[in-house]
Amino acid sequence: MSKPVLIVGAGPAGLAAAGALAGAGQSVVLVDKESRLGGAPILSGYAKLVPSGEWAKDAIGGMVRRVEQDALVTVRTGARVEKFEGEPGSFRATLSDGSSVEAGAAILATGFTHFDSVNKPEWGFGTFPDVVTTTQVEQMMSSGRGVRCPSDGRKPQRVAILLCVGSRDRQIGREWCSKICCTVSCNIAMEIREELPDCHVYIYYMDIRTYGLNETYYWKSQEEFKVKYIKARIAEVTSDGQKLIVKGEDTLVKRPITIPFDMVVHAIGMDPNVDNKSIAGVFGVSLQEHGHIARGSYGTSGATSRPGVFVAGAATGPETIDDSIAQGNAAAMAAFAMVHQKAAA
Repeated sequence: MSKPVLIVGAGPAGLAAAGALAGAGQSVVLVDKESRLGGAPILSGYAKLVPSGEWAKDAIGGMVRRVEQDALVTVRTGARVEKFEGEPGSFRATLSDGSSVEAGAAILATGFTHFDSVNKPEWGFGTFPDVVTTTQVEQMMSSGRGVRCPSDGRKPQRVAILLCVGSRDRQIGREWCSKICCTVSCNIAMEIREELPDCHVYIYYMDIRTYGLNETYYWKSQEEFKVKYIKARIAEVTSDGQKLIVKGEDTLVKRPITIPFDMVVHAIGMDPNVDNKSIAGVFGVSLQEHGHIARGSYGTSGATSRPGVFVAGAATGPETIDDSIAQGNAAAMAAFAMVHQKAAA
């Protein structure tokens, strides 16, 4: 009889892996450091997901409920893996509460950390209350309050969304594209316009990278929702005492631009999980240059540098929810094949 598969992280990738394994009749131990399952979409209060348009609480919440109700899945919340020893087919994990788990394989679905905008102080976050992040705007939407200026609760009449905050920025050591920010920002812009038809929404961008969703998000936001796009390099976000002032250069016409706004939104990027160094040390896997968990060689879905340890989702780098779910399913099947091969040997 095969031993359970240990899954670390209960966001979309981990939930998908747990569901796939349980569906195949394989027992699972799902460990997450938080008190609730669901990862960033649930814990950070995401609103409507792209490209499905489903509310995160329904789509990801449904995955949580299915896993929690499955008899083959043992859930351990508020726990971390402190030690991981053994070999494929026969691992032992020691958890932070002192208990241990026997496992045939492990899947790391440990996700990412949202970029902290205080690392871009010149763009106003932490200085002006009406400079917020895309995650905060999603929380406004998912709570049902609607998009409001935090300083006084008024409806904004003009909103700027600044792309690539914490992405593609060598000055702060974030050279990678975070993959989802453009699409999420287009979606948020349309949702703001839908809720507040008199609000003017501007998106400041270097490039638009909507990864196959141009028609649904980029063009639709302009043609149907009248979102305005400015190709620009932002210098700073200040205030005149009443309005936020976005200063920069319009890089298409090569001239400085200064526009007042009621609210400025940082489209924050996806950093490697802040715990990746310790996770890599515990599980004996390699990290890539930016600190994400490194994939193994081609041929086995989700392989890492250590046999028997697999990885899925944003643990390997910026990823969409849909692709994280697909990778979770793929890693689950690779782990399933390995543990049953070892059990039969």
